[in-house]
Amino acid sequence: MAEVSGMFTVQQTIGSVLCCKCGISMQPNAANMCAKCLRSEVDITEGLQKHVVIVHCPECDSYLQPPKSWIKAQLESKELLTFCIKRLKNLNKVKLVHAEFIWTEPHSKRIKVRLKVQKEVLNGAVLEQSYIVEYVVQDQMCELCSKLQVNPDQWVAAVQLRQHVSHRRTFFYLEQLILKHDAANRAIKIQQLDQGIDFFFGHRSHALKFVDFVSRVVLVRTRNDKQLVSHDHKSNTVSYKYTFSVEISPVCREDLICLPPKVAASLGNIGPLVICTKVSNSIALLDPFTLRHCYLDADQYWRASFKPLLSSRQLVEYVVLDVDVVSEEVSIGGYVLADIQVARVSDFGKNDTIFSIRTHLGHLLESGDYALGYDLYGTNSNDSELEKYKGLVLPEVILIKKSYEEKRQKKHGKRRSWKLKSLNKEVDNSGKGRDQEQKMNSEYEEFLRDLEENPDLRFNVSLYRDKEYQRSETTSVADGEDVPSIPLDELLADVDLSDIRAEEDD
Repeated sequence: MAEVSGMFTVQQTIGSVLCCKCGISMQPNAANMCAKCLRSEVDITEGLQKHVVIVHCPECDSYLQPPKSWIKAQLESKELLTFCIKRLKNLNKVKLVHAEFIWTEPHSKRIKVRLKVQKEVLNGAVLEQSYIVEYVVQDQMCELCSKLQVNPDQWVAAVQLRQHVSHRRTFFYLEQLILKHDAANRAIKIQQLDQGIDFFFGHRSHALKFVDFVSRVVLVRTRNDKQLVSHDHKSNTVSYKYTFSVEISPVCREDLICLPPKVAASLGNIGPLVICTKVSNSIALLDPFTLRHCYLDADQYWRASFKPLLSSRQLVEYVVLDVDVVSEEVSIGGYVLADIQVARVSDFGKNDTIFSIRTHLGHLLESGDYALGYDLYGTNSNDSELEKYKGLVLPEVILIKKSYEEKRQKKHGKRRSWKLKSLNKEVDNSGKGRDQEQKMNSEYEEFLRDLEENPDLRFNVSLYRDKEYQRSETTSVADGEDVPSIPLDELLADVDLSDIRAEEDD
């Protein structure tokens, strides 16, 4: 405004004064003392706690939050820093500006935290000061670990996860979800069985919380039961053991399904032959001939449950001979309709049988590619739901996904640059032979390939860099060309605090 009117303005400058104690030149403040002299006169940390005793359970790595609750936290974690700050008394008399850990030896039973606080002192001057709080760690087992120490099998609630299918793909995926969300951190013991996994908990509430988590990530139905353990007539106290049976839907991703007539009618007469494209707390179904899709939630599915017509273990490899895109219109998921010609890989050199089919994989397949699909031409199916559709003409082949098996043969035996973590579980090997072990390893390898091929599938999975992976200098760029892989920016660093300290010492 002054520039517009042409008025002359004087620039304001901040003068300097002399400290009333040491006489050093400084900017003026309310106390007319420099920061060094002000700290010598006033100690804003006086009366604040600098030594605190905390109780730690070495078995479950948790800390006692008085009076009875226990908080699980790792060393130098955000949770532990918050816990340490909350244990300090009279901290509300100052303003906390910054807090950080000072490294101590893990076996020293000491945790040191540097705090930076501010407080208004003489004549309104604000003073900032740092000080160190030392926490003395005393080991004491929590109530649950004490019971387990006496009797390791003393569980209160058990959750039995079951899925009646011939593979464990769902459990591999569910295990990664449990690890990412730390859903089984309260489990006393985890036991792997043939058709499922059992989780044992010390409290019924922990089991209920775990069941709630599972029901939010996969399609399940549950029932529970309880068994009387003891009854004290004098004090009228009763002890029970609770069992939660959780049945996971047998429908898995990439399964071929023949919908019951009532279900198909309720979904707008879709199908009846559909493909399951995604399984969470609902099932995503796709009609591969029209690109129509729909979703089934838990209530809709269990009201009229059905089983898959064919599962992923019955996939057959085909070679694509010709591709003719029907429509460029893209549906949800990026699918494109196309008329293609395929032949079974196993027929090469035996016959010249060629199948002309329609598929939803027009966006992926080109002439010369390989694909996996269901061979309805050579399959004798006795599905009860299929017999309800009179006059239904079955297609000869239904393709499910593109195959990279031939290209993967070039990378056979090479180590992946990433890895997955697994639950600390006991495996029941009774009655298992070498064939069962090989089957388990092959199913796990298929799960790893699914993660590489499907970005949506690995969205909820934590992938870690493999420290032992080393790229060979002799590896050709063409090796494994066009084979799906996981970008490095999707991998997490598997941090080990001991490794970090060793690097700092070097």
